[in-house]
Amino acid sequence: MAPKSEGSAKKVMNKGAWTAEEDRKLSEYIEVHGAKRWKTIAAKSGLNRCGKSCRLRWLNYLRPNIKRGNISDEEEDLILRLHKLLGNRWSLIAGRIPGRTDNEIKNYWNSHLSKKINQKEKPRNKAIPAPREASPPTPREVVRADEEGADVPIGNFLDVDFDTDEFFDFTAEGSYGLEWVNKFLELDDELSLKEKM
Repeated sequence: MAPKSEGSAKKVMNKGAWTAEEDRKLSEYIEVHGAKRWKTIAAKSGLNRCGKSCRLRWLNYLRPNIKRGNISDEEEDLILRLHKLLGNRWSLIAGRIPGRTDNEIKNYWNSHLSKKINQKEKPRNKAIPAPREASPPTPREVVRADEEGADVPIGNFLDVDFDTDEFFDFTAEGSYGLEWVNKFLELDDELSLKEKM
């Protein structure tokens, strides 16, 4: 095996913040050639960046249909409900909120919403006394504590009857096709009403 020459020139990529000139070059190149083959885009656009960096810059910051600014109360409520349904599947959640990226939703969740939820749960956990000499509820049964601390069953989430193929329709293109979200929100409201009874 031959030793490596000391003068081998490995191209050093730019790292760190993007400049306005780099943004302009990337946008112009994608406008002409399209947003595919990111390694080729990085090389041929004259940017000294890797393909992944170009892809993330385009998807999260430069696309023309990205909505910028504060997240509204309606969007925040929708994020909370969708996270309750889907968990940390940021791409699916962002696909149902027009103009928002999965990265933005994830960052907003981690910096604002998760803290807000934790603050709401702490007082609630302190207010519910431990059950007295009652057998623990089965995993399928949901209970709440009454004034004396006794468990009161409020329902069984596994008894909800709906067609999952009809309920979860991820085939819709773009941010349209929000019918399944409305069905989920109606179901969530019904369960909240049962919980209050």
